[in-house]
Amino acid sequence: MNSIPGQAAHGDAAITRTDLPPRYFGRRSLVAAGAGLLAGGGLILPGRALAQSAEITVDRARAEPIPIAIPNLVGAGGETAQLGRDIAGVITNNLARSGLFRAIDRAAFVSQGAGDVPNFANWKVIGAQALVTGKVDSQGGDRVRVEFRLWDILPQTQIQGTAYTATTSNWRRIAHIISDVIYERLLGEKGYFDTRVVYIAGSGPRDRRVKRLAIMDQDGENNRFLTDGSALALSPRFHPTRDQIAYMSYVNNRPRVYTFDLGSGRQQMLGNFEGITLSPRYSPDGNSIIMAQTRGAGSEIVQIPVAGGAPRRLTDAGGGAIDVSPCFSPDGQQIVFESDRGGEQQLYVMSASGGGVKRISFGQGRYATPVWSPRGDLIAFTRMTGGSFAIGVMRPDGSGERILSESFYVEGPTFAPNGRVIMFWRETPARDARGSGFSSRLVSIDITGFNERQMTTPTDASDPAWSPLPA
Repeated sequence: MNSIPGQAAHGDAAITRTDLPPRYFGRRSLVAAGAGLLAGGGLILPGRALAQSAEITVDRARAEPIPIAIPNLVGAGGETAQLGRDIAGVITNNLARSGLFRAIDRAAFVSQGAGDVPNFANWKVIGAQALVTGKVDSQGGDRVRVEFRLWDILPQTQIQGTAYTATTSNWRRIAHIISDVIYERLLGEKGYFDTRVVYIAGSGPRDRRVKRLAIMDQDGENNRFLTDGSALALSPRFHPTRDQIAYMSYVNNRPRVYTFDLGSGRQQMLGNFEGITLSPRYSPDGNSIIMAQTRGAGSEIVQIPVAGGAPRRLTDAGGGAIDVSPCFSPDGQQIVFESDRGGEQQLYVMSASGGGVKRISFGQGRYATPVWSPRGDLIAFTRMTGGSFAIGVMRPDGSGERILSESFYVEGPTFAPNGRVIMFWRETPARDARGSGFSSRLVSIDITGFNERQMTTPTDASDPAWSPLPA
């Protein structure tokens, strides 16, 4: 038994996780499951992941999404029965939105029994390759126990069995955690469902835009505003291990970088520098922040300890060069940033100490807002060519450039913590309901350019930043 840390943004207490033993076939189970199980052995073992037993890979799942059956989790009635339905619904939506799974229509289910071992023949006949079963039990007071098992239909084995105990209010997060487990066991890479997105919520006329700091779960639920809009907020970024955000704010009309503690709501200015500080981002260890600081007609990249102290200059704005939007590589050894030092906006990579600057973007147009993938294999960017904007990726040496999405205006990519999905924001020329501005929405897309989806937010949205997975 162990605990999963809570998220201060939700006020979550820790969730207790218990691994479940594999199910055994008793005489009745064998009869119920059919003669086909007799050849498969008597013990349901934690078998190989579906990715191995059925040779499913992410590349194959993009072309042929994995057919998975997700019945409602069984509850004793009343609240637990409703929770079982709600949890199954969130799991279904998470997996379907990834584009890598096909949730089988429940109208096709032959049996939704709550037996210890599924009747594999009933699930095989409707084309399911994987099956999720489970139940919800009240633990008294405001606590519930959610048990789930993941089954591989073809070899008729249990892949995973886990129970989670938490407060009832944590049911949605439990559903996200279960979704991550299913994703990882069937595809062989980490999931990203138990995460959040911080972004800028925009409202009001375009020339008098109110921009507030906001946060939500990765599926758009549990949305809440963090600031009241009295000061313009821009470019939020998550701390890698703490419930903390760095962002740019115009408090008292002075553009400065601030930190925001999600647990207490406390905001703190990061140093009182001359000029403007902007485009902050944490180092991989979370001990420092890199950002841009204006200096004369230009700007330079500086690094400052989160605990306070003097900034260390990493680039020189001599000659009026504008160096902005820095981002560390996952190993902390390099920094990518944008600069016009060569005459126009392009992307450059340098060592973490500031030396060895090398240009990496050489396509048509100007490049901006670079961000390194958590895997370290790609850098995402915004490209501007003529009157068109695009979101793309390239390798850290500048090779292999690919455009993922292109339209009237797109900007600001951010990676999911597993490096599989990118989120960005898109502005359209269509007027909003008030007829007084252009609308902006968050959009997600797979790194291969498929499965583009628009997020639902209560207001216009821009500047997204994806959280890491909970530590």
